[in-house]
Amino acid sequence: MRNLEDLEKNALKFWPKQIAERERASSIIPKLIETQDKFISLLNIADASPLAWKDALKTSGSMPANLFLKHLLVLSDIGGEKLMRFKKELPQVFSKQKMSFSWQGKPHEYILKSLNDTKNWNNTQLKVDGEGLANPAELSAQMEDIVMLILFGSTATAIGLPSEIEEKCMIGSLIGQKKELDAFVRQRYIWVSRITGGATSNSLGNLAQQYVVEYLKAKLPDWDFSKKSVPGISQNDRTSTSFDIIAASPSGKCCAIEASFQVTTNSVIERKAGQAQARQNQLHNAGHKIAYIIDGAGNFQRQSALRTLCQYSDCTVTYKDSELDLLVDFLFKFEKTKTK
Repeated sequence: MRNLEDLEKNALKFWPKQIAERERASSIIPKLIETQDKFISLLNIADASPLAWKDALKTSGSMPANLFLKHLLVLSDIGGEKLMRFKKELPQVFSKQKMSFSWQGKPHEYILKSLNDTKNWNNTQLKVDGEGLANPAELSAQMEDIVMLILFGSTATAIGLPSEIEEKCMIGSLIGQKKELDAFVRQRYIWVSRITGGATSNSLGNLAQQYVVEYLKAKLPDWDFSKKSVPGISQNDRTSTSFDIIAASPSGKCCAIEASFQVTTNSVIERKAGQAQARQNQLHNAGHKIAYIIDGAGNFQRQSALRTLCQYSDCTVTYKDSELDLLVDFLFKFEKTKTK
């Protein structure tokens, strides 16, 4: 049984850098919604020419180029993977990198400056990932090309234009139509918020679990981490008991893993403690094990609950990589033990 004092001595207490950086990437939508009025206003004044948005962007003190581009990417549903594919396909579509398109009933041309360079069109390069958006960036040739593609790509006259560009890259057609542009942006963000709200409401906790799974997969490539329940383990003989992570060995042995990282205190750890003895008994009777990964300053404020978890845990560790290595070692030894 792990000693609580030893566990706390080896705890991180606050979010590790690698998880905090992932969370920053997952919390982009609230920032976009917060700045949607500025985005709409910028496009509304950019109605003099297809490139008027560049002048509006230069005079804007609160809309960095990478944030402006991120708005367009989200609104058009064009992500990093599609952009990388476009970078490979479009040199064959646009002769001499020239995009001919129609805007406000008139023909226009734009030369894609970065189409034939060696840099990829990806989120990191464009500074539209979580880390990039934390730092305002000036307009680059790549950013400008992609802004023009998203604004006016749907009216481009070219054979072999990717269907996603034809269908989704039409926001430029709304410039000069204030009501239509306003309605499109707001309705789009209502939809985006609905589909991302549940995923981001507890994003740090979810990302912490993902980090553990990825770490264990790298160390135990032959194990299966795809399930959330252990065969034969149920709450009421009908409903399978759900665990945060299931580590299933090649021979079929399972270790249920409950993971909790709470910087601020809440009652989740109390609930886990209340279930701990019964869950361990069930798993042991079926030849399986249970482990707990516990960290965060909030959790260590609930010392009575943590002592209970340590008592009814087969392996208790924190989120430090060296601690996760202890869990890997435990799982490896568990796999090697003979079943009675």
